[in-house]
Amino acid sequence: MNSDATIVSFHNLRRLPAVSGILLLSVALIVAAGYRTPVLSQGWLLAFAIWSCVPIGSMILLLIHSLTGGQWGTATAAMLRPSAALCAAVAIAFLPMLTTSGQLYPWALDGSHIAHDVGRWYLNWASYALRAAVALGGWCVLGITFALAKGGRLLAALGLAFYGATISLVAVDWFLSVEPHYVATAFPAMIAIQQLAATLAFVALLTAPTLDESAASDVGALLLAVLLGVVYLEFMTYVVAWYGDLPDKAAWYLKRSSPGWAATIVIAFALGAALPFCILIVGKCRRSRYGLQSAGILVLLGSVLHFCWLIVPAFDQQDAVLTCGMGALVALGMSSFLIGAALSPALEAQHAE
Repeated sequence: MNSDATIVSFHNLRRLPAVSGILLLSVALIVAAGYRTPVLSQGWLLAFAIWSCVPIGSMILLLIHSLTGGQWGTATAAMLRPSAALCAAVAIAFLPMLTTSGQLYPWALDGSHIAHDVGRWYLNWASYALRAAVALGGWCVLGITFALAKGGRLLAALGLAFYGATISLVAVDWFLSVEPHYVATAFPAMIAIQQLAATLAFVALLTAPTLDESAASDVGALLLAVLLGVVYLEFMTYVVAWYGDLPDKAAWYLKRSSPGWAATIVIAFALGAALPFCILIVGKCRRSRYGLQSAGILVLLGSVLHFCWLIVPAFDQQDAVLTCGMGALVALGMSSFLIGAALSPALEAQHAE
């Protein structure tokens, strides 16, 4: 009898993180979707942009590893699999953005902000919702399939092609269209690489103590490569906008050139790119647990600041949006940690079979 009670108690303890995470996510969703105030909706968009990087990026890394193999993927799979499974939570967390789109996007309230044909055929609520459903639905299927180690190389190749097509659409829909007059063709690619950078930084932070020198060096080298990609695309986008000297592009950058926002992007570059580059370029540091973790922390901080610089200047009450966004990010982060901790043993058991 005592043995049975112990087993029941153990199973209850294992369920507790999942239940707590689901409850926390549910409360956050109810607040974001129920209290339809612009500041809260805009803060949720900011939090969603930052938090969704790791589940989506984990799914992409699992697809890449399925195609290329490598010790780095095997060594980090225990973290990547539960994180990729959280793509389902990303789809759920998108719902407040869908229900409060009128408080986020000028085109959702007034079609005069965009050309008539663009509003009729592309930037309207029905098309926005359809593209989001296709992208998030496909990412959920891919994330859960590869989290369960059920996907093969063909599906991985098709999945990467699907991701490339869908991120090109939804990155513009979700983040760039808060200022619909500004257009940047490299923006979706920059968001995709930023997702990979945040994910690899998260992997470096959490798994560095368990990695041998070879796997740690691989993770550090991958992180170094994606950092260079983010910096290159951001810089070249700015150079093209400056050279073109078009009013809409200039206005977008002028909003982000105030002393506060200029300092933000400089700090983001220093913390999220320059310092990690100096750490990771040294082989000994790249193979070191503390070097890899230090680079991971810095890249995550830089990623948060970068998304704040990209999104928040589009809104009027910027301090309030930042406050709401950081609060929502904490809630989303805590809920995903709890759910991921509950999923991890089940996924490990599934993979072992």
